[in-house]
Amino acid sequence: MTEQITQTRCGFVALIGAPNAGKSTITNHFAGSKVSIVSPKVQTTRTLVRGIGIYDNTQIIFIDTPGIFKPKRRLDRAMVGSAWSGVADADIIVLVVDAKRGFDDETRSIIAKLRKHKMKAVLVLNKVDLVQKEKLLGLSAALNAEFDFTETFFVSAVTGQHLDEFYRYLADNLPESPWFYPEEQMSDMPLKMLAAEIVREKLFLFLHQELPYALTVEPELWERREDGSVRAEITIYVERDNQKVIVLGKGGSMIKRIGQAARREIEELFEERVHLFLFVKVRENWQEDAGRYAAWGLNFNA
Repeated sequence: MTEQITQTRCGFVALIGAPNAGKSTITNHFAGSKVSIVSPKVQTTRTLVRGIGIYDNTQIIFIDTPGIFKPKRRLDRAMVGSAWSGVADADIIVLVVDAKRGFDDETRSIIAKLRKHKMKAVLVLNKVDLVQKEKLLGLSAALNAEFDFTETFFVSAVTGQHLDEFYRYLADNLPESPWFYPEEQMSDMPLKMLAAEIVREKLFLFLHQELPYALTVEPELWERREDGSVRAEITIYVERDNQKVIVLGKGGSMIKRIGQAARREIEELFEERVHLFLFVKVRENWQEDAGRYAAWGLNFNA
C-alpha cells in the first residue's frame, strides 16, 4: 500500500485566460464529460468548476476559472476575483490564449499580474487548427518575450490536437500524492447544480443579445421518485417583467425549447430519466443579492 501511494500523483491545475479562450472545452475534454458549460458568448463560466480525470498514475484536477476581463459590474468583479482565487490553490498555473484572437489587452493584463506576483505559468495556445503556422510561431515568440513561461503547448481543444502532450506534461510535474477523489468522479459539482448549469447553457444558446447576462438559474428540487427517475425543478430568475416574457416566448414556446434541449442533455449525461420543470420568476436586482454570490462561491465584495 505504501509503495502504491508513493507512485501516484495528484494536484490542481488552474486554467486562466481571457473570456472564450477555451478553458471549459479543455476541462470537459480531459474529464471525458461535460462538467463546465460552454457557449460562443463570452463570460459563460461564472465560478470555479473542477474537472477531474486520470492520466496514467496521476489524478489531474482542472480548475476552470471565469474569463479574466476588465470588470464593469459587481458580478464581473466577483467573477474575476474568483478566477484569481483559483490560481492561489493551484500546483500548476496554465494561461490559455485564443491563438486566433492573438495577444490582446486582456492577455497582456493577465501576464502583468503573473509577473507582479512572481508566479510561474505554462502557456497553452488554443484553436491552433484555425491559425497558420507562421502566425502561431510569431504569437508564441511574442508571448514568451513578455513572460518566461515554463513550457508552451499548441493545442486545439475542439479537435483534441496535441492535448495528450499537454496532459503528459501535467501528469509528470504534479506532486506525488494519493488521489483526492474516487477514480470514477469527474467533478465536485452536485448533480442538481450541474443540471442548472446545463439549463443556463441552453439559455445562452437560444436567447440573443445581452439577456443571458441578466438572468440566473437555481436548482430548487432534485428528488428521486419511486420508479427510479428524477424530478428536477429549476427556477430561472430575471430582473424585469419584459425579460420574463422573452424567456417564456409566445405561448411558452421558448421555455419549452429550452427545457427539451436541457432535459435531453441532462438525461444523456446522467444516464437516467429526468422530469425537468422550469419556472421563470422576476427577482429585481438579483445581481446585488449577497446570498446569490455565496451560493456560487463568489465574493460579494470583490
